[in-house]
Amino acid sequence: MNYRELEEALCRLPTVDAARVVGDNGRVAEVHVLAAPSKAPKQIVRDVQSLAMASFGITIDRRSVSVVQIDRSERAPGERPAVLEIKEVPQGSRITATVSLGWQGEVFVGQADGPAASATRLRLVGEAALLALEQAIGGETGLALAALEIVPVGGRDVAVAQVVVVAGGEERTTVGSALAGHDPSQSAVRAVLDALNRYVPQLRR
Repeated sequence: MNYRELEEALCRLPTVDAARVVGDNGRVAEVHVLAAPSKAPKQIVRDVQSLAMASFGITIDRRSVSVVQIDRSERAPGERPAVLEIKEVPQGSRITATVSLGWQGEVFVGQADGPAASATRLRLVGEAALLALEQAIGGETGLALAALEIVPVGGRDVAVAQVVVVAGGEERTTVGSALAGHDPSQSAVRAVLDALNRYVPQLRR
């Protein structure tokens, strides 16, 4: 199955701006859709299922389709990457973190796998976010997570990320932060994005 063809077909749906299909052993495991708010999410999911079946003979479980809706009128050409979805799926003694980012009408998905330990959870989420960003940037740019922690600052918990960027033969270290709310993983990804927001538009090719 050529997932790229399915993605292109989904993007031709009237309300869909971007789509990303994730395969697993020849089947469609996940579909991430970025759409306008002019149609109900449930109807968009049904449209995705109908198109996949009619055009490709593929059955897609509605539970595997994620829809994020953003008003087109609120977007700017140089908008920063936005967090669409964060998933953490345990598999025995290991866990797989998946981070989906939306940027300039496209969806980018990064995955990181590691031990299912509380000490490594945030790092896996941060690494998945960086993998998604590497896809968005393209080219020869390399990103590495040097550190990611939630620390108390002035009576509030703050997620702090230290990211190493290697591009054009040069290496630079950036730092980002985000207030830690009820979802530590969301805060961790936002801290990673904050570390790179000012550089991403310059790095993308």
